[in-house]
Amino acid sequence: VELGNLKINPGNRHISVESREIMLTPKEYELLLLLAQQPQRTFNRQELLDRVWGCDYVGGTRAVDDLVKRLRKKLREGGSNKNVKTIWGYGYRFED
Repeated sequence: VELGNLKINPGNRHISVESREIMLTPKEYELLLLLAQQPQRTFNRQELLDRVWGCDYVGGTRAVDDLVKRLRKKLREGGSNKNVKTIWGYGYRFED
């Protein structure tokens, strides 16, 4: 998956920005891949919980917010020109 200067290789779970590797936790990786595979689609928090954590997750939806915050920071520090946008009151999407 290539979006601007961000490259995601699902085969080896490698993330890079202009040939610099970005290290992500497994959940950060799953969230990024899900959002990047469907840019411009807005996912609500519950859907992200179900798809990234699994349907049996018993925590609150704030776990999504915390994960997005960490992912944004790593993308920014890595020099990515892509970001996860908040859709207030609903959820998140990946966009330019």
